[in-house]
Amino acid sequence: MRTTEEVLKDHLELSKKGSIEEDLQKNFSKDLILLTTHGIYKGHEGLRELNKMLIKDFPEAEFNYINFLFEDEIAFLEWTAYSDSSQIDDGADSYIVREGLIIAQTIHYTIRK
Repeated sequence: MRTTEEVLKDHLELSKKGSIEEDLQKNFSKDLILLTTHGIYKGHEGLRELNKMLIKDFPEAEFNYINFLFEDEIAFLEWTAYSDSSQIDDGADSYIVREGLIIAQTIHYTIRK
């Protein structure tokens, strides 16, 4: 069974590559719950929808992962992102990982133009 840290690092690597479908299959529960700045999303389809929204609102962004904290099945990530036209300075995600899959995630960020 993969640890919380292993799952999250794999998720971030696949996310940077744009491999959303592989990431969903390897790292996320089909019963995923996402609590975000934009509302509540569920399952793989919910994550696909959020991913499309971020790509539309923030194309060709470069993400920087600042702080990782891991404890048992809980993880916290602080991040920033930059593109030619905008930036995110306050990205913060929390995760719950159970049995090698992310079962819950919170996502917060503000896009500044």
